[in-house]
Amino acid sequence: MNIHFIAIGGSAMHNLAIALHLKGYHITGSDDEIFNPAKARLEKYGLLPPDIGWHPERITPDLDAVILGMHARIDNPELLKAKELGLKVYSYPEFLYEQSKDKLRIVVGGSHGKTTITAMILHVLQYHHVDCDYMVGAQLAGFEVMVRLSQSARIMVMEGDEYLTSPIDRRSKFHLYHPNVGIISGIAWDHINVFPTFDIYVEQFRIFADMVDRTLIYCADDENVRRIGEMPRSARPEPYGVHPHVIRDGQTFLLTPAGEVPMRIFGRHNMANLNAARLACREVGITDEQFYEAIQSFGGASKRLELVLKNDKGLVFKDFAHSPSKLRATLGAVREQYPDARLVACMELHTFSSLSENFLAQYRGVMDAADAALIFFEHHAVELKKLPPITKEMVHSAFGREDLEVYTETEALQQRLMALRQHGTIYLLMSSGNFGGIVFEDLAARLLS
Repeated sequence: MNIHFIAIGGSAMHNLAIALHLKGYHITGSDDEIFNPAKARLEKYGLLPPDIGWHPERITPDLDAVILGMHARIDNPELLKAKELGLKVYSYPEFLYEQSKDKLRIVVGGSHGKTTITAMILHVLQYHHVDCDYMVGAQLAGFEVMVRLSQSARIMVMEGDEYLTSPIDRRSKFHLYHPNVGIISGIAWDHINVFPTFDIYVEQFRIFADMVDRTLIYCADDENVRRIGEMPRSARPEPYGVHPHVIRDGQTFLLTPAGEVPMRIFGRHNMANLNAARLACREVGITDEQFYEAIQSFGGASKRLELVLKNDKGLVFKDFAHSPSKLRATLGAVREQYPDARLVACMELHTFSSLSENFLAQYRGVMDAADAALIFFEHHAVELKKLPPITKEMVHSAFGREDLEVYTETEALQQRLMALRQHGTIYLLMSSGNFGGIVFEDLAARLLS
């Protein structure tokens, strides 16, 4: 098949392009900006566009399909040309469904935890040599790309994002996957630019749950999820909570019928994520004993409480946390695992929601578990998102912590972190970005030097 990608440089899009290339399809693409790691990875597979920009002349009748990325606009010249020629235009999730509609589809949804749960399921299946296709939102150890589409696999495991499908399709992505087995890990308001009220946001998960036709696995500890999970429907309900565990000397152990299982990951949220993954693996024939054997070697997904550096001076973690619920879970996990350690937490406001004045109040109290709390944002990021300006004073007031420190310049932030150095400190760097250009590994080396 000949397939063209409009906005091939996106995180999900470039992985799908590589996956289809590996499947033997002929792939072309374009974008108005491509950054690493997408740029380097596309170049490695010979898929990097020869030049940056949109080229409608490359949209020709011999294309079997066009895949449209969320980054493109509705007036994109290549999209208009594809419509003019009557070509089939797919969104990313539409095409994934087309490739997996004859497989057993496990779709993991939730405001938080979905990447980790998906990664856990894939880790266990790979450990036991169960052939499966997948789509996950983070780079995983042992996996070449974030997307796999094959002829052989009878199972498809997908991370189900509630964000919009494409510029021309306003449905949530996970509504297009038609899950056989669905998971909802938690619901906490996000993406206020497209879901302006919490009720509208919650409704996306109810629609998702109603689409599940076999088993709905849901977190009963989350009140909003539990309400949805307990609604009558044809799918079998499978509630879960935090897996029993103990912590000794900074090490988490699962409590199982066969004894204690040592874990590389930690935190109550991960013990709940693990339970969801265990129930999902049951759906494809993995016993609990097999699950526990495999999961103890799971080291986590990229930037999900990822250990950057550890030595006798302390530890540095980086985490993707950016929404209030994710911040609470991540900080709570570190505090529970290391109750006596000094914790310095640094978080970047980077997403549309987090940089919106009307949403800032949702962050009240989320940094209270840290001994020192720092917030970073860039005025330029606010401008790029075409949002009203926010000030340091607004941020300070919203978080409700008197000693909170707010920074808008990367160098000043790094200088302050260096000034906070103390033996035995745990540094937690939380962002869906990179604090204006910080290299986490370099900063960690300086903090623990």
